[in-house]
Amino acid sequence: MAIQLNESAEDDVISQINTTPLVDVMLVLLIIFLITIPVVTTSVRVSLPQEKNVVRESKPENVIVSVNAKGQIFLYDALMNSSDDLMKKLRPYALKSPQPEVQIRGDANGDFESVGRVMNALQRLGLTKVGFITQPQ
Repeated sequence: MAIQLNESAEDDVISQINTTPLVDVMLVLLIIFLITIPVVTTSVRVSLPQEKNVVRESKPENVIVSVNAKGQIFLYDALMNSSDDLMKKLRPYALKSPQPEVQIRGDANGDFESVGRVMNALQRLGLTKVGFITQPQ
């Protein structure tokens, strides 16, 4: 008994291109683009403010709080022992109407924890006009 194999069917060369994987990839890309395009084009229209670098003059009623590189806090030129001491000194300014602007001068080489303590004290007092003094470039 001899087994005959049909070898001619396996040896035929397929002369057609299999486009099924190509169609699958293109459908996936189409779905990705259909999902991402509305996200990119949809945005809320707002009128953004235009920034101007205006030189501000320091008024005599402005309160100046300085923080040096060591983290020491100064009200004008007077050294404050703690943020509670600073709050006691700033309480009369918080009660004024209109409130004066508090300008914070923080040392660039200093630790910003002290600046954070100053800002926390100002927030607890209810002082809302706070600015930072920087060196122009």
